[in-house]
Amino acid sequence: MAHFANIDEDNLVIEVLVVPDDQEHRGQDFLSNDLGLGGNWIQTSYNGNIRANFAGVGYTYDPVNDVFIPPKPFPSWILNDDWFWEAPIERPGNNYLWNEENVEWVEIT
Repeated sequence: MAHFANIDEDNLVIEVLVVPDDQEHRGQDFLSNDLGLGGNWIQTSYNGNIRANFAGVGYTYDPVNDVFIPPKPFPSWILNDDWFWEAPIERPGNNYLWNEENVEWVEIT
């Protein structure tokens, strides 16, 4: 099965639907016309083989780089070269949560 994301006028993903394999080559037409859904449908993949990330509702489609970008979790976080958000400070271990107010990792006790 193939997956397609419906993109609104602001390039925001508003839904993701599955298309049968035999319709993958014409996913936009299949969803928009055959099913009568309208919209702007762009293919995405679970394993990130195309467009960097599997699109989810709330993701943004970047048409210049042809990638889906997840929502930014915190204002201080930076988009890395793999199209994922990362903290400005490396996480010291698994038992830490991000504190945006102090821009630091805080250990969970």
